[in-house]
Parts: sequence; C-alpha cells; structure tokens
Amino acid sequence: MELTAFWRWWVASTTSHLGSAVGGVALPLTALVVLDASAFDMGLITAAGYLAYLLISLPAGVIVQRVPLRGMQVALDLVRALAVASVPLAWWYDALTVAQLVVVALVVSFANVLFDVANQTFLPEIVPAAQLQARNSLNSGTHAATQLGGPSLGGLAVQLVGAVPTLLVDAVSYVVSAVLLRTLPARQVRQPDQRPPMVTMIREGWHYVLRHPIIGPAMWDATATNFVNGAMLALFPFYLVRELHASPLLVGLLIAADGLGTLIGAALTTRFTDRFGTARGLIIAAFVGVVGALMIPLGTGTAAYVAFAVGNLVFAGSTVVLSVTTRTYRMLASPPELLSRVIATVKFVSWGAIPLGGLLAGVLAGPLGARTTLLIFGALTVLSPIIYLSTPMRRMRDLPLDPAPAPAETRV
Repeated sequence: MELTAFWRWWVASTTSHLGSAVGGVALPLTALVVLDASAFDMGLITAAGYLAYLLISLPAGVIVQRVPLRGMQVALDLVRALAVASVPLAWWYDALTVAQLVVVALVVSFANVLFDVANQTFLPEIVPAAQLQARNSLNSGTHAATQLGGPSLGGLAVQLVGAVPTLLVDAVSYVVSAVLLRTLPARQVRQPDQRPPMVTMIREGWHYVLRHPIIGPAMWDATATNFVNGAMLALFPFYLVRELHASPLLVGLLIAADGLGTLIGAALTTRFTDRFGTARGLIIAAFVGVVGALMIPLGTGTAAYVAFAVGNLVFAGSTVVLSVTTRTYRMLASPPELLSRVIATVKFVSWGAIPLGGLLAGVLAGPLGARTTLLIFGALTVLSPIIYLSTPMRRMRDLPLDPAPAPAETRV
C-alpha cells in the first residue's frame, strides 16, 4: 500500500533526525578528541549551529510562503549532506580545522532554518486540525526516539570507528530524506495580483505575535528556555569529557537521556494537558523544568553521571510538553495566511537565543568551569514559570482556541 503524504513526510523527517542525532555526538567529539577544542571553541561551534535563526528566520517565513516547498526542502537536504560530508573529506586529507567545523555548522544552520519553517508550515496542509495535537506529539515522540537511540549509536560508532567517519551517517541521512521528500506532491504557490514588500509581510507576522496574549508570552518563555539550551548544547560534551572524564560511549548514553525525557514527555503531553488543562499544564511543566536543569551539574563520580542523566531527562520532558502545547496552539490560533510568518517570528526570537547562550557559556566556562556555568544557566530557567505567571494564563485552565484576527492589511 502506498504511504500517504504525511507518512512519507514522517519517514523522511525520522531518517534525517536519526542521522542528525548521531552527528550531534560525532561533531563535538571530533572537535574535542581530534582537534583538542577549548570551551570557547565549543561555544563558537554551537553558536554557529544556531546563528542563522538570528539572521534569516524572519525572511524565512516570507520565502517559504512564496516558493515551492518540495523543491526547496530537497535542495536544502542536499546542501546539508554536502556540508557534513566535507568534514570526513578534509580529515582524510589532514586539513580539518575548528574553523571548518564552525563553517559547516553555520551552513547547516542556514539550511535548517528554512527547512524547519517549511516543514511546520506544510504539516497543517496534510493533517486535519483535530489531529494536529496528536501528530505534533507523534513527531516529538519520534524525534525523541531518534534522540534516544541516535546519541547511543553515535557514541558506540565513535568508540568503534572514530568521530569523523561517524559523520558520514549524518550525511547519508540527508540524502535519504531528500529522496523521500521528492515523492511528495508539489504545493501550488498562489501568486497574488499584488505582492506586498517582504518587509511589510515580516512586520505583519512580527506584530501579530507580539500583540497576541498567548503566542507572545509563549515565545518569550521559549526564548528563556532556549537560552539555557544553548549553554547546555555547548557545554555538555565538554563537561562530560573534560570534567567527568566520560568515554565516548558513555557520553552518547548520557546525552541520550535527553531523548528518553523527550519521548516520555511527548507520549504524555496530550494526556497531561487533558488532565490539567493546556494553560495550567504549561505552568506546571515550566516549574518541573527548573528542577531538572538544576540537577544536571550536581554530584561527583558515579553520582554525577546519575544526576546528569536524571536532570537531563526531567528537563527534556518538561521542555517537550511546553513545545508541543505551544506549537499546536500556534497552528490552531494563527490565520493560515500568517502561519509561516508566525512560525518564523517565534523561531527568530526563541531559537536566536540558542547561539547567544552557547557563546556566553563558552566564554564563562573558561574561568568558571563547566559545572559552575551550568549551575548559573540552570538557575535562569526560573524565568520560564515567571513569564507564564505574569500573564492571564495563570487564571486559565485551557488556552483559548478562537484564533485572533489577522492584521487588516493581510485579510482578503
């Protein structure tokens, strides 16, 4: 039986995410083990991997609205494959440097921004509104499963064949994704009689998000959470290898706790929000995340490994509840003609905090050490529940589902 459009889209995403999860372990270990990178180097690589969210997220929403999705996504997959494959090639010729890893991370990040906005914009076109929460939970759960298995497989592969050759798995996954996405039906781009300037369209999406009583605060909460996530992405491998002296296999297993937490959170999100309500659920999950983040850098020896794994699991589980709930709400509450720009605006602000967090963490970890820096960033997660408690959501059980109107100049 032929797979429906959603399932082909899902298989492509799953393949790509699994390869990226393997590469997510192999790339920092390449920097640490092969090139003896410093904490600041790790911060630079992490920042480069998310810098594009600051630079092109806003125009990405307009670009996605104007161009054919399928062709763009296939091209972006191939660009990512070539960028990642350049690392083993340079290593083979003994020419690999930290600078190249930074450039590769930057190229992949630009492709990721456009690809992710396109993917989220495409989903409501192939999934009925009543199934969006379930499909978003499935996607988060699948991503969690890849995050659970990918780092473990990546750590094992690095242990067996080395960090650089393992990156070929990531490159191949992008090629497989491109082949699958090429089979999806092409979206017909509707060309208006008069196309507003890009700046005008960006401004409409920006104003809609900032003025929305739910989407706006949810974006600022995600920004605070992602600022901490940026620090974690930069320092986790450094902390585990340099301060806890973990082997590559153990690094993969411990980082995989993130995937397990995400898998549990994704599996329970719908049941959890049905029980407590979507608004209350966001506040509860935000408080749980604070506990998890503060646990991560505690203890010494075996206790440190346990604290890292449990804290990582709890923080990831709470984060996915926040992510699935607010992402579904954006898809339901945003006018269809604004959705891609709403997604792009949220990504620009919230994901743009990741490179800033990673870069600052790399700077602080030099004089303070990775453990102390992780504790500082863990304390910053208290901003998440404070943001939600400062809004009318504190008096709500569920988020209101009536979509706010689009700006007058956008309506037709």
